[in-house]
Amino acid sequence: MIQENKNQSSFGMIGLGTMGSNLLQNIADHGYNCSGYDNDPKKVDTLNNLSRNDIHAYSDLKAFVENLKSPKTVMMLVPAGKIVDAVIGELLEVLDKGDIIIDGGNSHFTDTERRFADLEKKGYHFVGMGVSGGEEGARKGPSMMPGGDKNAYETIKPVLEKIAAHVNGEPTVAYMGERSAGHFVKMVHNGIEYALMQLISETYEVMKKGLQMDDKEIYEVFKKWNDGRLKSYLIEITRDIFAYKKKGEDHLFFNDIKDEAKAKGTGKWTSQAAMDLTVPVPIIDIAVSMRDLSKYKDLRTKASQMYPDPKEIKFTDKKGEYIAQLEEAFYFAMVSAYAQGMHLLYSANEEFKYDLNLDLIAKIWRGGCIIRSEFLEDIYAAYKKDSKLKHLFLDDSVHKNLLKSISGIRTVVSDAALHGIAVPAFAVALSYFDNFRNEEMPANLIQAQRDFFGSHTYELRGKEGVFHTDWEDGGN
Repeated sequence: MIQENKNQSSFGMIGLGTMGSNLLQNIADHGYNCSGYDNDPKKVDTLNNLSRNDIHAYSDLKAFVENLKSPKTVMMLVPAGKIVDAVIGELLEVLDKGDIIIDGGNSHFTDTERRFADLEKKGYHFVGMGVSGGEEGARKGPSMMPGGDKNAYETIKPVLEKIAAHVNGEPTVAYMGERSAGHFVKMVHNGIEYALMQLISETYEVMKKGLQMDDKEIYEVFKKWNDGRLKSYLIEITRDIFAYKKKGEDHLFFNDIKDEAKAKGTGKWTSQAAMDLTVPVPIIDIAVSMRDLSKYKDLRTKASQMYPDPKEIKFTDKKGEYIAQLEEAFYFAMVSAYAQGMHLLYSANEEFKYDLNLDLIAKIWRGGCIIRSEFLEDIYAAYKKDSKLKHLFLDDSVHKNLLKSISGIRTVVSDAALHGIAVPAFAVALSYFDNFRNEEMPANLIQAQRDFFGSHTYELRGKEGVFHTDWEDGGN
């Protein structure tokens, strides 16, 4: 365990941007002397100007490390990629074997896998840790997903449990599993985040265009939803966005923002990993694709002139009744987003031998993180009841609720298609479900086609073995 020492710091942070600075202050607030390092003198000065006796910032790496109590614990909050490797290289020149290095950024899990093996050989303890909650979470209590060296985790566990968010008195941090498990879990968290944000934007589009509601009416819907079963951080901030006006202005500020969504890559990584593991996560895939499509503003503008909207877009005059259907549709698609993410985690655990506990993952996602929601209590309960549950759709409670919501999503998807409104995330959530429950998919035709043009072979019903047919002889 890390012990308090009046003369030295118990915890070191490299990278004193907003996240690093906030997390360091959070740690200090809980009784630990801390040190920070950054090669930007302005960030060092900003932290030192807080005039706290329990935080010291440095622009000299050696002086920073010398102020840490052994075994030294150093956490990096720097951009993913080559910068992480560069910082690790510099640290190895000043740290001792047995010291602990934590990567708290959004590193790709394959990089974490490589770094863990390399540092283990060299005698250092390495923890790859996903951190969620944004700037506010870092300051007041994030959700953290550490993986890698378990002994190192036990050493830093008291600090992490104190600074994490707490739900029902329990910290939203736990050891995820072996090697790169922490960063893999965080990657999937972000993939689910992409999907939920896409669903919320499509919900807004349906209300704005399909129901022709004004911003005030839309605000009231999100406000009501956040008071019910859809309560979540993302619905909460969406509600607040629909109320935010700059001082002196009478219109919502978000309407001034260009409709071009950026991304940092974690959603794409989730899709890529899922494809490598042959796990379907179409709602995450489409969320990534729609962000990409949003960047082609010039093409979309030209196409909008060539292919204008239908003359009649309005779904119905009965807004209240339709909002109830839309709420059911959102619930259904939200469940699908979480279910696909959890299925990916289940499959990754089988492939990579991470020793993940899905109930524990759901448990620490209930607070502090961006995808925290009321529904995570249901996910936690499902995997707590059955730790070997292969897919969330097979849970009894989820099954009952999906059956109640199915008519809502069928209504919304069909109306949107009829009136020319794009709801790709809703649509793939529905199609994924309909094929998931489809005992006889049309994939047999695909196998026949593959065998026809490429002699790729196929298997037969009720017959052992692999077969090939010479399709061009007509079969007679």
